[in-house]
Order: sequence, then structure tokens, then C-alpha cells
Amino acid sequence: MERLRHHLLETGYSIDGVRERLGDTAASALAREELTPALRATADGDPLGTLIRLWWLGVPVPAKGLAPEVLGSGLVTADGDQVTATVHLQPWETGGYLVSDRKVRPGDPALRPDHVVGAGGASANLAQLVTRRPAGRALDLGTGCGVQVLHLAGRADEIVATDLNPRALELARLSWELSGVAGVDARAGSMFEPVEGERFDLVVSNPPFVLAPAREGRLTYRESGREGDDFCRDLVRGTPRHLNPGGQAHFLANWLHVEGEDWRDRVGGWLRETGCDAWVVQRDVQNPAEYVELWLKDAAEQGTPAYAEHYDRWLSWFDERRVEGVGFGWITMRNSGTLDPVVRVEHLAHQVSLPVGDYVDAVIDAVTAAHRAQALDTALLRTADGLLDERIGLPGAEDPIRIVLRQTKGLRRSREVGTVEAALAGVCDGELALGPLLNVIAELVGDGEIPDADAVRPLIAEGYFLL
Repeated sequence: MERLRHHLLETGYSIDGVRERLGDTAASALAREELTPALRATADGDPLGTLIRLWWLGVPVPAKGLAPEVLGSGLVTADGDQVTATVHLQPWETGGYLVSDRKVRPGDPALRPDHVVGAGGASANLAQLVTRRPAGRALDLGTGCGVQVLHLAGRADEIVATDLNPRALELARLSWELSGVAGVDARAGSMFEPVEGERFDLVVSNPPFVLAPAREGRLTYRESGREGDDFCRDLVRGTPRHLNPGGQAHFLANWLHVEGEDWRDRVGGWLRETGCDAWVVQRDVQNPAEYVELWLKDAAEQGTPAYAEHYDRWLSWFDERRVEGVGFGWITMRNSGTLDPVVRVEHLAHQVSLPVGDYVDAVIDAVTAAHRAQALDTALLRTADGLLDERIGLPGAEDPIRIVLRQTKGLRRSREVGTVEAALAGVCDGELALGPLLNVIAELVGDGEIPDADAVRPLIAEGYFLL
């Protein structure tokens, strides 16, 4: 594999190399599962174009255009003078490579139950979320093709990767070898079974979170076979006993929006008895029909004889459970060792600064500090960097109709505030305690009534002011 890796690098088969060669038109067409523009962009028969056709597009290429490193890799099969890839081999943003089963496209045969999917949007989302601080021991639970390990390499002293699917571990080992990542402890098994009794400084997981009715031949990379969203719930509840003090966990998850129930209570309930501080962010919500269509398309079932039947049965399954929608988002947990854990659950649909991992620790710190801080009157607060004060009013009016504080960094939140909070943002520099500052501000811009310092807690929790 070392020879193949060097050949891929020398040929320019990298994220940047593929993007530059395909161009925007072909790349956007591929996102719609249209190959023609990409085939046109790689029709010259040169080494890079040939590799893109073979590994990325999954079409046969002439054997005479391939180097011995490719022909002898064991990852292709020859039929006469044509060679076809037996796997999907994609360059990844870390500079490494990922080996998975070939991408499924409309008209392809049905996926095998142990299909190993390549890295995509969900994998990138999780990698963007994970803390950047170094870790002693890290666990990638449900490693799939091994993508999260590529991001953990160099940050963790020891990496354990697990998966229920033995084929996933087989291909993940090829991914790590091709990427020059050594020493990964790969173990087969479900959930935390392969690491029973062990603890980690960091746990990450892009689990099989798809909420679907039980069926024969379920796809193990996306469906757990558990009822509803029980798998994600059990993953959360089983995590604390595997975290070292101060250890963190980051997951992607789906959860049900059930008629007559607040989703925040549902997901928050998973976390409130874990003993961990937690931050849950819902990034998207789909109605049942949108959700079913997404995952039927994922498995290339559109246009197949079973499509309508599967679609109808899936919607009936949602109806029986009074499901109004499905939420997707992030869950972060920290084993802070406190008897008073803090759980924050919120919906953030707007664009945030990436990667979130650069500042996720500060987000958890702010949420917990706002909850646990005593005697805010004596606290020395600072206004967060990059905070804007936006005033909206009628032309010529003396006073604004609305004042909005808007973050230009991190989570980029915005919040409508009163004149006191806006004035506080303008003078809060960590030199004077909050209580005296509020006294002065109340005299100058308020109605003379001194605001309660505890009213500032939500602004601390959301990162407008720093303790």
C-alpha cells in the first residue's frame, strides 16, 4: 500500500487535484448523481484523469493507462484490456485516503447489508465538531471506513476504533495504511461492548442514527435495528462510564419530534441523568416524507419496484409513533465530575464559523460558567471579541426600535437586548465588577432601576460576555 500511496500523491490524486481537474460544473453535477460532465472532464486519458475515472467515478478504464502500483494493489479487477475498481478510493481533506465500497448510483444493484459507505457530509460535520485539544486515549465508535481516525491521528496518543461490521474494519485498515496512520487498535463489536471497562479522554461517533422500521437486510452503516431513536439515547446514556474525568464525547444523532412532546425535553432527558455537562444543537428538521425520500435516495432505491412499498411502510411506521418530524444535530458531553451537571439544548439553523472544534470547549465553558457562577455582582466580565451592536429605527427617530447584539465569530448568535445590556457591551472590559457597572448604566441610560446581575446570565451562557 505504501507504493500505491506514493503513486496517488505523485499523480495528484488529492482533494485539491480532483477539484481542480473536475471544475465546478462537473462537481455540482456529481452531487446530483450526473456523471457526464465529470466523464468529459477526464476524457484525455492522462494519469490523473484515469485515476479519477477508476476510483472516484467507478467506471472501467484501459489497463494500459494504469501504473503497476494500481494493477497490483488488489483493489481492482481486470476483464480483458479493461480494469474496474472493486472499491471506492477517495482522497480526504487530511491528506489521507479512504477505502469504502463503491458508490451506489441509480440503477445499480441493491446494497449488500454490510455495505461500507464512504465519507460524506456527515463525516465532515463530525470532524468539524470535535475538540482540537490533545487526548491521551481516543475512541472512534462505529468507525466505518475509518475517516474519524484520520482526524484523530496526531491529536491522540492512542486510538481505539470499533465497528459492528467486520468488513468495515477490513476497509478501514486499508484506509489507515494508505494514509500512513499506524497503531490503531481496531475491534469488532456493537456499541461499547469491545471496550467494556475501559475509559477514554475523547469519544467520537457518527453512529447508525437513521430512524427506520425494522427489516431484513438492514444497512448496518446507517440503521441500528433499535426502536425509534433508542440507539442514540442508549449511546448517550452509556457514554459516561467510558469517559475519564474531564473527558469529552462528540456525536451526530437523529431524534424524533413526537406529537404533543417538546423535542428539547426528549433529548434533554437522555442527558440529564448522565452526570455530564452537555450541549445539544439541532441543525435541521425534516418532515417524515422528506426524511424517507432522503434515505431511500441514499440507498439508490428510487425507480426500483420496491420503492413505493418501502416508502409507504416507512411513513406508516412514523404515523404509528405520532412522529411529526426528525431532527438532526450534534451532541457534546463532558465528564466534569460535578453533582450539578448543566444541559443546554437549542436549535441553531444559521451558518456558524467552522470548524466548531476550534471553540467548542469555550462554548461548554460559557454554558457551565453562567450556570455555576456565584455572586455575579462581583464578576469581572469582558465583552466577546467581534461583537456588533446593531440599532434599527425609523429615519430621523431619536431612539431605535430595536437593538441587536450580533456575534461575528464562533456560533454567530444574535439577540435583541435593551439599552442597559447594549450599554454594558460597550464598556465591559474586565476592569470593573458587574454590579457597580450596572449601577452607573442604570443611572445614565435606564429608568433609574438597577437591573439584577443574574439577568446577564443568559448572555454569558451564549458567549456575548466572558467571565
